[in-house]
Amino acid sequence: MKTSIKKLLGARIKEMRKSRRLSQEQLSEKLNIDSKHLSRIEVGNSYPSLDTLDNIAKALDVEIKDLFEFAHESTSKQVKSDVNKIIQEANDNELKIILKILRAIVR
Repeated sequence: MKTSIKKLLGARIKEMRKSRRLSQEQLSEKLNIDSKHLSRIEVGNSYPSLDTLDNIAKALDVEIKDLFEFAHESTSKQVKSDVNKIIQEANDNELKIILKILRAIVR
């Protein structure tokens, strides 16, 4: 199932907020909005208004377009393809290490 733009936008805002070490309360104060409203935006339950979106971009010191950059969100098909490529290029010792790491993660 494809993730909605609303959820992707919210996740991106949250990601950028956290990378700047801001709490929801701190960012919502900068935006002059209720922290519950920011929470609803970040979980993808609410779209921000254009003014709020502009203010979010300013508060995070980015351009509005940066809030819509979702290319880093890889699909599982792409992830599997990338993993297979790494496996195909690995030597025997690297394959053993990869297997140990995968087993540790999946357990």
